[in-house]
Amino acid sequence: MQRHNPFSIRPRFSLLVILIILSTSAVWSQNRNLSGGIVFDGEPFLAVNPQNPQHMVVAWMGYVFLNRISIKTRVSFNGGQSWSNTVTIPHAADGYTSADPSLDFDGAGNVFLSYIDHDDEEAGAVYLRKSTDGGFSWETEVPVIYFDSDPGKLPIDRPWISIDRSGGANHGNIYITTMNAKGADGPPYHPYLTVSENNGLSFGDWRTIDTTGWFSGPFIPQPMPTPVVAADGKLHCIYPSYVLSQGILPRYIIAGSNNAGNSFEYNTVFASSTSVAVTDTSAKKGYLLRSNPADAEELAFLYLSTEYGDPDVICRISGDGGSTWSDGIRVNDDLPGNGRMQDLVWAAYDQDGDLAVTWRDRRNAQDTGYAASYEIWGAVKLKNTDNFTSNFRISDLQVPFDDILLTNGNDFMCCGLRDDTISAVWGDTRNGTLNIWMQRTTINGTLVSSQNLSGEPLPELTVIQSGDKKMTLRSSGIKSYSVFSASGQLLLRQELTNPVDEITLNPPDFPTGLYIIKAVTAYGPVKSGVIIR
Repeated sequence: MQRHNPFSIRPRFSLLVILIILSTSAVWSQNRNLSGGIVFDGEPFLAVNPQNPQHMVVAWMGYVFLNRISIKTRVSFNGGQSWSNTVTIPHAADGYTSADPSLDFDGAGNVFLSYIDHDDEEAGAVYLRKSTDGGFSWETEVPVIYFDSDPGKLPIDRPWISIDRSGGANHGNIYITTMNAKGADGPPYHPYLTVSENNGLSFGDWRTIDTTGWFSGPFIPQPMPTPVVAADGKLHCIYPSYVLSQGILPRYIIAGSNNAGNSFEYNTVFASSTSVAVTDTSAKKGYLLRSNPADAEELAFLYLSTEYGDPDVICRISGDGGSTWSDGIRVNDDLPGNGRMQDLVWAAYDQDGDLAVTWRDRRNAQDTGYAASYEIWGAVKLKNTDNFTSNFRISDLQVPFDDILLTNGNDFMCCGLRDDTISAVWGDTRNGTLNIWMQRTTINGTLVSSQNLSGEPLPELTVIQSGDKKMTLRSSGIKSYSVFSASGQLLLRQELTNPVDEITLNPPDFPTGLYIIKAVTAYGPVKSGVIIR
């Protein structure tokens, strides 16, 4: 649900040094660090196998040394108690960077990964990869839709994947929706759909989901569609719309298709004044559609609104397949109008019809607005009930605000609900950088899992620059060091006779620019730092 420019996804670099620590050992704490990166890990997506709730896969965006941003994945077969080694998805071409992972299972237990892979020159595409071994390995990428598929419109941002597991006529179909990226030539803007009818081997021609009388319009440059396939095989997508000839108020439109997206029927979810819209541009204002696997007619739509005085999580329910919708239900139960922003919403249904909602919560912060400390909270609407339970905290501590959260591709959360257990993943900055954390909680808020899968803490590599251009490296047992240019060219390398904890370098007079220091310590793992001279 991140709104970001795929042309400008970059990790945040310190003016002196950012460290990358590579490790596979485990350390335990309350919430589980699934990524363990020291530069950047963002936008996690969690998928739980509907046939085996112990089987789950997580994908996220992570920095790779000398290789920009790549998609990384891990898999668990015991409900998240332990996880496989991290798999880094290779780029489709040299110089590419990746973003926006999304996962789903088919009815046979195969898992599919969709994501963007591109360069800065408007080359690249949305791609799909398939795993037949549960997420341990991934097949070659299959293009879904290219940057220039709709010339000038860049129809490749925020792909979502949804797979038909209904057993009906379109069982196995893979649906991927996208929207225009920032930098598109201009209106009109559209939500897009691409479909694979052969288990992901190839995709048919793209199509726009909106149409005459139901256009997204010229005023919303990124009309993200949020898709779901109901238990009866019907495809539903909700997207925003603002076209004066269609109505004086902005609205959300739901498009439903019983024929694999070849045609749609349309209804309005609701229309509202812009006065209740969240205007803070930093807030993660994504919205989400979900379908009840126990009742194909029940849909849930989650979004943010200020109708109660500040940004809150709101849920609307349809009991007739999207034709009509309930009034908005306020999910977070902190004091209305207290100035505490809620955002980063996600939701999941259980197999029996319970609905869990999770979000980033600031009710315990001292400050109002976006730049405040935060926690992850949740609530549940039990099947056949109209309201949500009392809220409960999912994360184990309050995390201070970090300005990395202001940058593109910075944070995200996702959850799954199976057997009355919520598995939630999110990005937060408790370690001073953006990592992916996980927690498992029952629907009454009881902690289930308390492991941490980040790497073993290793000695830091500190780089200190003095006015005479000398550099001092500090760590524990430095055995060798190398200096690379930003493009990866080796400029200087030194093997030490005996490990040292500190060494001063007087390198050649390198031009001003970005350099990378790579040190090997007596502890074994390779550490890397990025510096600006």
